[in-house]
Amino acid sequence: MFDSIIEYLQYPFVRYALIVGVMIALSSSLLGVTLVLRRFSFIGDGLSHVAFGAMSIAMVMQITNGMLLALPITIISAILLLRTGQNTKIKGDAAVAMISVGSLAFGYLIMNIFAKSARISNLSGDVCSTLFGSTSILTLTAREMWLSVILSIGVVIIFVLFYNKIFALTFDENFARATGTRVDTYNLLIAVVIAVIIVLAMNLVGSLLISALVIFPALSAMRIFNSFKMVTVFSAILSVVCAFSGIIISILAGTPVGSTIVAVDVAAFAICYLIGIGKGGIRA
Repeated sequence: MFDSIIEYLQYPFVRYALIVGVMIALSSSLLGVTLVLRRFSFIGDGLSHVAFGAMSIAMVMQITNGMLLALPITIISAILLLRTGQNTKIKGDAAVAMISVGSLAFGYLIMNIFAKSARISNLSGDVCSTLFGSTSILTLTAREMWLSVILSIGVVIIFVLFYNKIFALTFDENFARATGTRVDTYNLLIAVVIAVIIVLAMNLVGSLLISALVIFPALSAMRIFNSFKMVTVFSAILSVVCAFSGIIISILAGTPVGSTIVAVDVAAFAICYLIGIGKGGIRA
C-alpha cells in the first residue's frame, strides 16, 4: 500500500488534490468552532447552495474556473444573509431557508434549461460532481491549486489576526459591543470568510457535504477539550488528518473523494465521542 501511495504521488493532480485538501480542511475547521458555538452551523448549508447556483451559471456560461464567479456571488449572499437575518420580520433561519432552497432550485433549473445550448454532455455527472465533489478535486490545475492555497492562507491569517475579536463575539456579543468592539464589522468579516471557505470546499466535498467538513472537526474536538483555544487547535489538526486520509483512501479504493472524507470525519467523531465519555468532555 505504501508503494502505491508513493507511485500515485508522482502524478501532479494527486499532489494538487492533497495540497488543496489539507489547506481547505485547515481553513474550514478554524471558523467551524465559532459557527457551532454560535448556533450558526446552518449558514454553511445555505451558502453552499448559493455556491451551487453560481457554479451552475458558470457552467452554462462555459467559464473555465467557476470559482471566479461563485466567490463574489457567495460573498454578496453572505452579506445579504447577515443583513436579512437582522430583520425582525424575517428571522435568521427563515432567511437561510429562503436563500438555500431558492439557489439550489434555480441552479438545477438553469442547468437543465441551458444544457443543450451550453453543450453540457453529461448533465447528471456534472450535477453529481458539484453536489458531492466526486471528481473535481482530482481535476485541479496548477492555477486553481495556487488560487485555493492563497485564499486558504488568507483565511488563516485573518483568523489569527482577529482571534481575540472572534473569541469575544463567539461567547458574548453583547459584552463585546458594550466594550466598544465593532460587532457588525467583525460579523461581516466572518460572513465573508465563511463564504470564501464554502466556495473553496466545493472542490473538495461538494456543496451538499460542506457543512460536515466545517462542523464535524469542531464537534469532535469539543468532546475532548474544554477551552476554546484547545478546541480550535485540535479541530484544525483533526480536520487536516481526516482530509489527507480521506483523499488517500479514495484514491486507493476508488471511492468518491468528498464522501470518503466525510466518512473519515464521522469515524473520527465517533472515536472522540467515546474518548469524551471517559474524560467527561464538553457535550455539544
